[in-house]
Amino acid sequence: MATDPNAYQGVVAPEGLTTFEVVVKKTHLLISAQSDLTGPAEDLVAQAQWQMDSFSVEHPRFTEIWSPYDVPPDAPDLVRAMARAASMARVGPMAAIGGVVAEYVAKGLEPLSHEVIVRNRTDAYMLGDVDRVVALRAGVSTLTGRLGMRIPGALLPLAVCTSYGTVARPDATDRVDAATVMAHDGALADAVATALANRVHTAEDVQRAMDVCRGIIGVLGLLVVVDGHLGAWGTMHLTALD
Repeated sequence: MATDPNAYQGVVAPEGLTTFEVVVKKTHLLISAQSDLTGPAEDLVAQAQWQMDSFSVEHPRFTEIWSPYDVPPDAPDLVRAMARAASMARVGPMAAIGGVVAEYVAKGLEPLSHEVIVRNRTDAYMLGDVDRVVALRAGVSTLTGRLGMRIPGALLPLAVCTSYGTVARPDATDRVDAATVMAHDGALADAVATALANRVHTAEDVQRAMDVCRGIIGVLGLLVVVDGHLGAWGTMHLTALD
């Protein structure tokens, strides 16, 4: 089942790696590794889905609530990671699902490939020690495809997660074009990206929203694009794309 590669977080030219698609139920991943690891990746996705599905059967509000949700200490690891990130970002736990799955699969493949990039739609998790560039995709903004975020290999492992407004709704006039967060923790990066996007409707909101989100422990970098304006903070090295 081929999926439009433009739907994924854009890691530029992962040269020397094999890129393959993994689709399990509703999870669609684009993975780059040192060899085709489709089979092991599918197993990891199934394991991640089982953790969340088995918990949500007994706790259906976990997948429905838009605010933090307390989970018991014996909840599955991924569920606890999502709940922890949601609590820190003050969003619902499902806001962390893309990042937590990307990290889980990437780290599960690490014994088989030193270099791994897992792209889960608008979220990416990278392992290894090679410098990477993540292309900015910001909906209707003229910066889309012209600007990238340079990721030093020394900073890996790293999650780069983005929440979009005008990508999901191109006619939007009051939503952020892109809210991107970098963190070592995939669940945290994803949850904070949602929190950041939720706080920005116009350019006047950018500084206040970034001030709140940069105070969350574990956040390494922030990037916001809205109404032709760009705001960046922290470990966010921007570079022009050819």
